[in-house]
Amino acid sequence: MRPTVAVTLGDPAGVGPEIAARLCHDAGSAEAADLIIVGQKVLLEAGAAACGLEPPQVELVETGQPAEIRPGRPGAASGRLAGEFVRKALELVETGQAEAMATCPISKEALQAAGYSDTGHTTLLARLTGTERPVMMLAGDKLKVVLATIHCPLKEVPRMLSVKGIVHTGLIADQAMRDHFGLERPRLAVCGLNPHASEGGLFGSEEAEIIAPALLELRAAGIEAAGPLPPDTVFWRTLKGEFDVVVAMYHDQGLIPLKLLHFEDAVNVSLGLPIIRTSVDHGTAYDLAGTGKASAASLIAAVKMAARMAVTTKGLEEEE
Repeated sequence: MRPTVAVTLGDPAGVGPEIAARLCHDAGSAEAADLIIVGQKVLLEAGAAACGLEPPQVELVETGQPAEIRPGRPGAASGRLAGEFVRKALELVETGQAEAMATCPISKEALQAAGYSDTGHTTLLARLTGTERPVMMLAGDKLKVVLATIHCPLKEVPRMLSVKGIVHTGLIADQAMRDHFGLERPRLAVCGLNPHASEGGLFGSEEAEIIAPALLELRAAGIEAAGPLPPDTVFWRTLKGEFDVVVAMYHDQGLIPLKLLHFEDAVNVSLGLPIIRTSVDHGTAYDLAGTGKASAASLIAAVKMAARMAVTTKGLEEEE
């Protein structure tokens, strides 16, 4: 049985409708999963026209009130539709009509203009599913990274790190690698915060006071977690096959190497939710909206990864 993936159009004023249209014409995606586009037919057809493509022949679930949307002009109307698309896709997964969801990009400004308090997909889905603290993974075929802290000023990172937080991130990452990626014993590489992982306390105390105690708890829970490891070598070691996933202490520590390797095809995966959700690893690109120039590589990768995760998690048989 091939998995079904519900794909949202994202903020309709952005490039979502265009990359979704490209996705629907991608033969590899059609082989990986059955698609349900969640949005509005008029938006998907406009996206296809912008790309010079025929209207996609794909199952589409209409939701949200019609609104006049202009490419590159976000606002409350586009934010309201973006939120409705997410809600409907979640409903499809929760009711078993789809095994996973993949999302096109949305804007937190447009979302909040529409009355949502959420800052993006992750917080919206966490609230809707009652998930206390999901974990962000950025993934490609060569490298997978999870983040102990996400979007915060660099100067705030040491204050935001905690033993509890790192343990939580490690536990969720380990379980996800088992459940969604089929690894019997995932190998986690946990980064230090400071240069050379502080080199015995010469460059900071966070490794000894926060990261090392968290590692002790993870190992006591039966998790294979190495560290604190010097951040300047850990990614190379992971590429060589020593580890399966890297736990980074802050946003740029993990995402600079990830995007160096997977700039066009990186996938954002929300771990810890009761559903499978992947997303593109780029924004709404309002400056490209309506031009037909946006690449669908990240969305295609997100759909294929969601399908693989569903096959592993739900025990579906892959198509021959």
